[in-house]
Parts: sequence; C-alpha cells; structure tokens
Amino acid sequence: MSRWLPCKHRVFILRLCNFGFDGPYSGTRHQFMVYKHHRMSVPSNIEFSMPQLRMMLNEVEKIIDRSVSAEEWNTL
Repeated sequence: MSRWLPCKHRVFILRLCNFGFDGPYSGTRHQFMVYKHHRMSVPSNIEFSMPQLRMMLNEVEKIIDRSVSAEEWNTL
C-alpha cells in the first residue's frame, strides 16, 4: 500500500496533465489549469506539503468526478 508523499510543483503539473488538464496558464497571482469547463489554481510553491497536496487533490477528485488513490498518484 502506497503512502502520500510531498510533491514538487513541476511534477504536480505533469500529473494533472496525465488526468486531462490543460495548461498551466498564467493568472494574476497563481497559474491555473483547465479541465473541460473547470478551472483550478495551482500555487507557485516549489514543493507542496502533504496538507496542501491533499487539499488540491480533493479538488481534483471533485473536478474529474472520481477518487485518486495514493498508488495511482505516485505512479503517474
């Protein structure tokens, strides 16, 4: 069973692209990515902490309408 691990900004964006997100696009304060008609802000941190990563992955799960396991996330 895999664990959740902190994630670098660049790796997070690449993994979102694997889920079908487009971008990143420049916004006012943060970059953002687009999935169909949904828009998700991506903070400009170099590395995301575990609480921040889980918060963003909860948003991703709502957007793509399915759950993402730690094992699936780590293998993308």
